[in-house]
Amino acid sequence: MDYIAQLDTAIARLHDEGRYRTFIDIERRNGHFPHAVRTRPDGSQQNITVWCGNDYLGIGQHPVVLKAMHEAVDAAGAGSGGTRNSSGTTISHKRLEAELADLHGKESALLFTSAYIANDATLSTRPKLFPGLIIYSDELNHASMIEGARRNGGAKRICRHNDVAHLRELLEADDPKAPKLIAFESVYSMDGDFGPIEEICDLADEFGALTYIDEVHAVGMYGPRGGGVSERDRLAHRIDIINGTLAKAFGVMGGYIAASEKMCDTVRSYAPGFIFTTSLPPAVAAGAEASVAYLKTASELREQHQTRAKILKLRLKRMGLPLIDHGSHIVPVIVGNPVHTKKLSDMLLDDYGIYVQPINFPAVPRGTERLRLTPSPVHGSAEIDQLVNGLITLWAQCELNRTELAG
Repeated sequence: MDYIAQLDTAIARLHDEGRYRTFIDIERRNGHFPHAVRTRPDGSQQNITVWCGNDYLGIGQHPVVLKAMHEAVDAAGAGSGGTRNSSGTTISHKRLEAELADLHGKESALLFTSAYIANDATLSTRPKLFPGLIIYSDELNHASMIEGARRNGGAKRICRHNDVAHLRELLEADDPKAPKLIAFESVYSMDGDFGPIEEICDLADEFGALTYIDEVHAVGMYGPRGGGVSERDRLAHRIDIINGTLAKAFGVMGGYIAASEKMCDTVRSYAPGFIFTTSLPPAVAAGAEASVAYLKTASELREQHQTRAKILKLRLKRMGLPLIDHGSHIVPVIVGNPVHTKKLSDMLLDDYGIYVQPINFPAVPRGTERLRLTPSPVHGSAEIDQLVNGLITLWAQCELNRTELAG
């Protein structure tokens, strides 16, 4: 077999479909985000504004976070020294886990290197602890949840997106004595819609199922202390396992679950994704701890974040651009064609210094390719004006559809 030719064919297929991804060389400048500097292929530099980042609150450059990280580096050095099971558990990890457990009102929390690993490790080990477990998973769940449910080797049911009636049908069709777990998200990142948390909790109570919620795109941004949508809606106590990230609104890196002490202990003891992975550097854990603690009291940042998102959506709607609006902070502008989406992204970057990556299959269904905008408190009126003006000009220039989609 000509392995090189096979690789060339695979890459050429992505080019032909307009789905080949390119990444720009970007340098964040502390204190200036969302402004950054891009190095072009010819070596020249361009000032840009980032509109597709997941540092949703701009907290990754906050002095409180940076101070904690600097102090931890000076005190503990660079790395953690090993896996959590060998020599990689430090006081910074324990303090962060205590902060996260408090954030969600749970007995315990368990830290991972990413929320992807946290989802995969937790969901894939549940059948080992609950023989015969059936996992009910929303069809639009994140890839990490899908992978965790797939790898567990047990039974799984795929529920139509946010369709509580269909979930009920699936639950009713299975053995009432079988252990069950319902896995879903609070905010779905591509459309920005919310999961029906209360209705799912009601079904879980009725059918004796565990509840597992991914709050990755909500922690830090929703709820009185940033505990997510489940905290905002006063439902966190009804969720058995909460998954979150430290790499988005908290501005650092890492993932976690928050649950009962026994639930966390079994994941810690059985999940290969936890047992065999080197732990986060103490400086990262210290920065995350400072961020979580700070955002518990920073309600004004959450309010500014929601205001910026509302302003941007209103401006785009007035211009007739096809966006989806479910009331969250995520602003998807639908282009509907991978080639056009890539072209629009490239022109925004080259002509206007606006950086927003194209989103296409498999992240979203074919025909719904989009630009996913993520406004933040540090995107001011000038940045919004620049973005809206650039989009409107290029939308007309490319003769794209201006019929608004129902949100």
